[in-house]
Amino acid sequence: MNRNDLRRVDLNLLVLFETLMFEKNLTRTAEKLFMGQPAVSAALARLRCIFDDQLLVRAGRGMEPTTKALSILASLRPALDSISNVMSNANDFDPATSRNVFRIGLSDDAEFGLFPALLHRLREESPGVIVVVRRANYLLMPSLLMSGEISVGVSYTTELPATAKRKKLRDIRVKVLRADNRPGALTLDEYCSRPHVMVSFSGDLSGNIDLDLARIARTREVVVGIPQFSGLRALLLGTELIATVPDYAAAALIEGGGLRADDPPLEIIPAELSMAWRGAQDNDPAERWLRNQISEFMAEQGR
Repeated sequence: MNRNDLRRVDLNLLVLFETLMFEKNLTRTAEKLFMGQPAVSAALARLRCIFDDQLLVRAGRGMEPTTKALSILASLRPALDSISNVMSNANDFDPATSRNVFRIGLSDDAEFGLFPALLHRLREESPGVIVVVRRANYLLMPSLLMSGEISVGVSYTTELPATAKRKKLRDIRVKVLRADNRPGALTLDEYCSRPHVMVSFSGDLSGNIDLDLARIARTREVVVGIPQFSGLRALLLGTELIATVPDYAAAALIEGGGLRADDPPLEIIPAELSMAWRGAQDNDPAERWLRNQISEFMAEQGR
């Protein structure tokens, strides 16, 4: 195909193709691109004609990309990233007048303990921007970045897409939350004998704290697991339950009174709170501004 032949290819079709390859579902693709399902079906038919391949085929109850479709996707994504960069760099970003929509992924602890103050800062600098937050822990972050549902995420991270970039923001230090009014911090024996609440998106009842305890041949008993920090305060009040949480989440939870936050009675190896973003938007002026705001805010909070 020469350059003149490209005139018959709608760029929107290629964006839709990329989304189809990740969603593998016509309905979800339609919802993500704010289209009707018949329009997506018609677009898939046009793509099949252009590439002379079925692209998506039935596999049980779902759909799977063909070998040719995966090959096309591998070649197409860098090209789409390049076009995105060119379009982004063609526009200057003025925070004072911008109406940009930023899509940010936040882990629950970051959303609960840090986002309110971060949003206040963003709106002070750029009152016209719109911020959409998606829940994005270390399990969800890779797919959200890869699909473009978020441009930047803040969370503890492990594996990321090869095209993503990452920056450490701060260590995640922890505090022990408790509702009793007995003086003094908990001893290690008291910490291990008290019933624990654990905030766990995945439903696991053990985590890094348990690894730290195992290093000194100790254990704790987690009796309640909940998926988000917003329910923690009500569970702890009036009970002997305790919870070990990031310091910034603890600061938000003790604001209403009734809870206290102490240092843990053992050495906790801190995890890292990181910012990850799509490589395709590395040079986007608006996204650079957003990442700088996040970096500066987190540096101030971590002092």
